[in-house]
Amino acid sequence: MNMTDEQMRIAIAEACGWRPYKPITHDGRPLLMIPPKMSNKEGWLEAIPDYLNDLNAMHEAEKVLTEKGVNAWWAYVAHINRNNPTPFRAESAVHATARQRAEAFIKTLNLEPK
Repeated sequence: MNMTDEQMRIAIAEACGWRPYKPITHDGRPLLMIPPKMSNKEGWLEAIPDYLNDLNAMHEAEKVLTEKGVNAWWAYVAHINRNNPTPFRAESAVHATARQRAEAFIKTLNLEPK
């Protein structure tokens, strides 16, 4: 994967409905974006979740795959299994780290820059 951790977090957040706040800083500070379903009339900003290290955050992101249907889920699991082949394929998906899930999520939804 040719994305920085910051690029990965932003891509996943946008896929989950977070909206960019201009300008997005790339200086190591928490990445601030407008949360899903917030109108932002009051200038509401939050730090986006740490999808690469937080399984709870990835669980929330995986809900996007549910909305896209069963084919998206199978593609997601296939991406996880490509990076972690074991005799028990379903088990490797269940035990995937947050980073492995984040990378599979990005590949499943084609979020990598062209």
